[in-house]
Amino acid sequence: MNGSIVMKRFEIVIGTEQLNQLIELLERSGIRGYTVIKDAGGLGTRGIRNPDDVLLTDENAVIIFACKEDQAQKALDELRPAMKGFGGMCLISNCHAQTHSSC
Repeated sequence: MNGSIVMKRFEIVIGTEQLNQLIELLERSGIRGYTVIKDAGGLGTRGIRNPDDVLLTDENAVIIFACKEDQAQKALDELRPAMKGFGGMCLISNCHAQTHSSC
């Protein structure tokens, strides 16, 4: 892939009640760009979460970001202990970003 750099992509699913704590953690780790998708549904360890259910008070959020390898290690060092308390899941994969992008 000419003109691209290898990065790590993080996809984190947590309850919205932990979202602000996670964002603070990311900022402490030097992560400056991320995407938040609120009201995510699905099936996990806490059962089915349907964002269309008006009786459901617990909601999920998905946070997605990409960073270089060294920054990924800093974020991971902060995320590991926090995720035990947050619950949810964190997926990490390799990705490629174009060098002209703002990633």
